[in-house]
Amino acid sequence: MFSHVMIGANDIDAAKQFYDATFATFGVKPAIVDPYGRLVYQDKGQIFIVTKPIDGNPACGANGGTIGFAMTPEQADAWWQAGKDNGGTAIENPPGPREGSPFYLAYLRDPSGNKLCALHAQR
Repeated sequence: MFSHVMIGANDIDAAKQFYDATFATFGVKPAIVDPYGRLVYQDKGQIFIVTKPIDGNPACGANGGTIGFAMTPEQADAWWQAGKDNGGTAIENPPGPREGSPFYLAYLRDPSGNKLCALHAQR
């Protein structure tokens, strides 16, 4: 259904440090910087792009929006720690299973405030 996800960032260098580190924890290569200065991550036919907003206004996280990434619990733990160590902010509960749900979750905000989630559906 989805071809790509694109998010805004106010500081592309900080975003690259954050996303290169967090994506490496689940096997994604560092960003390719395109001719427009956007960060492009590609993995298994999926594309994730980080850019300064085209309209020139500051980037901001979507209120109520979350971008989720599928990974194992071990990858989620490493992702969460790499994010905290590279300019991200831990939010909600620490990584772990959620009471009453089949999900193992970890949440971060990137340096521009975008809300991200690592998710593993436990059986």
